[in-house]
Amino acid sequence: MAKETIKLIANNKKAYHDYFIEDTYEAGISLHGTEVKSLRMGKCSVKEAFIRMERGEVFVYGMHISPYEKGNIFNRDPLRVKKLLMHRAEISKITGKIAEKGYTLVPLKVYFKGSLVKVEVGLARGKKLYDKRADIAKKDMRREAEKDFKIRNLY
Repeated sequence: MAKETIKLIANNKKAYHDYFIEDTYEAGISLHGTEVKSLRMGKCSVKEAFIRMERGEVFVYGMHISPYEKGNIFNRDPLRVKKLLMHRAEISKITGKIAEKGYTLVPLKVYFKGSLVKVEVGLARGKKLYDKRADIAKKDMRREAEKDFKIRNLY
C-alpha cells in the first residue's frame, strides 16, 4: 500500500488562537470541478469559516475558494455553502458533544490527501480573553528561551 501524500492548501491559525481544540476529525468535501482546480493552485481561505449541523448533515459556511481564472461560466460562488462528507456515526458523536455547552465545530485545515480534498474539522471550546493572553505570554517566553539558547550556542 503506497503512502498517500498530504499537501496543505489552507491552515486556520486563528482557530488555534480563539479556541481550545478538544478533538479533530477528517471530512471529505463536496466540490465542483473549477473549485478543485482553484484549490490545486492554493486559492482557499478558511479564516472566517464556521461549520453547522443541519438535519443530520454537516455544512461549512464562509470558506472562500477563489474563482478559477479559466473557468468562465462554470465558476461557482466563492462563498457558497459546501457540504462536508462524514460517517453517520461520527456525525451523531459530534452532535452529542455540541449539545454540551460551549462546544462548536471549526475547520482547521484544508488539504489534498492523494487526489481527494479533505477538511480537518476541530471540536472546539471558546477561549476567554485571559486564556489568550496566557497563551501569548507562554509563546513569548518560549521564543525568548530559544533565542537565548541560540545565542549561547554561537559562542
